[in-house]
Amino acid sequence: MALAGSETMNPDGDGETFILRAVRIGAVVALYWFVSITMVFLNSYLLDNRELDAPLFVTFYQCLVTVGLCWLMQLLSKVCPGLIDFPSVKFDLKTSREVLPLSIVFISMITFNNLCLKYVGVAFYTVGRSLSTVFNVLLSYIILKQTTSLQAIMCCGVILGGFWLGVEQEGMTGNLSWTGVFFGVVASACVSLNAIFTKKVMPAVEGNIWKLSYYNNINACVLFLPLILLFGELGSLASFSRSSDLKFWGMMTLGGVFGFAIGYVTGLQIKFTSPLTHNVSGTAKACAQTVIAVVYNSSSKSLLWWTSNMMVLVGSSAYTWVKSLEMKKTPQRVPPDSAKEQLLPEEKGNLEV
Repeated sequence: MALAGSETMNPDGDGETFILRAVRIGAVVALYWFVSITMVFLNSYLLDNRELDAPLFVTFYQCLVTVGLCWLMQLLSKVCPGLIDFPSVKFDLKTSREVLPLSIVFISMITFNNLCLKYVGVAFYTVGRSLSTVFNVLLSYIILKQTTSLQAIMCCGVILGGFWLGVEQEGMTGNLSWTGVFFGVVASACVSLNAIFTKKVMPAVEGNIWKLSYYNNINACVLFLPLILLFGELGSLASFSRSSDLKFWGMMTLGGVFGFAIGYVTGLQIKFTSPLTHNVSGTAKACAQTVIAVVYNSSSKSLLWWTSNMMVLVGSSAYTWVKSLEMKKTPQRVPPDSAKEQLLPEEKGNLEV
């Protein structure tokens, strides 16, 4: 999704005053933080519902909302072409089959993300889901045969150290869920696989991230149905006392809307800043998200617990910085706009990665 006005603006700010450019960038970053943090807390609220133990259904519904929003955006782009720019997509079975391998990884990613968030909560979520970078290095070597520099591997070492320290400190508080940790590790691996498979199937959707999202979520809706039956969530849905509660369905729909919106604000932040700044912003956002969760829950955390979070965040930021320096030394042949689009899938989905 793109507002027509945002596509014609120069993200470098040529012809703008410094203050106006700074305000514009600040507003975009603030919007990204708001959407991302709200989405995580909203999903945590939905998944923590003790009356409805149906995480697969919650994820299925959010994918369904995303498909509906894609249809709505296509309609609005035809009615208001000067205001909204959204690709016209007609469902094609051949394209859907080509995207299917990615869709399998995609539903695994968002499902395990949700399950991790369900069992560990928002405060520990950053650490519990911190191994995406490590898996990215490992799987890139195994699948793509891409080697990684010593500096980047050292950054991964810091992340691993922060992860193990965080698990140890969370265990000492008595709040550690090994189930949640397991789901977080699997989710981290799926995030990396999602990025790799996205690059492979991108040509099938002409390199358009929104076409990919459309097919991905349609496939996901179909794939989730047998899983919901297999894991017996229909019984939980049938006995749910708030099945006719408009507030509940409103929150469910809002979760889907924020899941759809995260892709847009991610792309917007990259467009008006840079991929490096976007990753730094994401790291800072994760730190703020953790602090908000701890304050909101009135929790008391030890110095080592906070140290583990800082190790994860510092290691992730350092890895981003190292990779950006390596990219500058090795000129890329991919056009800037295409390169930016390919960064999006790493944070796409119905949950913040």
